[in-house]
Order: sequence, then structure tokens, then C-alpha cells
Amino acid sequence: MNNFLQEISINSYFTVSIILFTVGLVGLLVNRENMIAILISVEIMVLSVNILFCAFSSYNNQIDGQIFSIFILACTAAEAAIGLAIAINCFRARSNIDVSSMSEMGD
Repeated sequence: MNNFLQEISINSYFTVSIILFTVGLVGLLVNRENMIAILISVEIMVLSVNILFCAFSSYNNQIDGQIFSIFILACTAAEAAIGLAIAINCFRARSNIDVSSMSEMGD
């Protein structure tokens, strides 16, 4: 398996990561009203960074980037769980999950 990862050039990983990060950034900028779309866009951006961490650690024959990637995945799973809990509470209170209506939650 390690030989297969080394056959793919680092430029290919970098290109895929840049494309995914751009898709996530565009999704974040376009969907400013939908909270679920914002969470998905942030997850795509974080996963693109994790691809780079794993690629560079494989390229350098070290495991540090892969371990760091696992910790990042754990943090983003917690972030997604908290974001979905906020979305559920907002939906129960307001019957929608628009981001613009969340600024009124404190009132």
C-alpha cells in the first residue's frame, strides 16, 4: 500500500487538495444562509488539509502528519456534533435553520 501512495506524485495530492479547498471555500461564500451547507463546506476544507498532511507525511516517510490528521478529524467531528446540536435547537425554536435568524436567538 505504501508503494502505491509513493507512485502518485505529491503534485497530484496538492492539486486534489487545492480543488477540494476551493470547492469548500466557494460553498462557504455562496451559502451564507444555510447552516448545514456551511458545516459541510467547512468539513470539506478541513479534509482537504488532512489530505495534504497525509501526503506530506507519506512523502517524507514519517507518521507525524497522519497522527496530526487523526487529531484534526476528532476535533472536526466534535465541531460537527456541536453545530448540528445548535441547528436542531434553532429549528425547534424558530422552525428554520437560517443563519440570519440565529442572531435573534438571544432576544
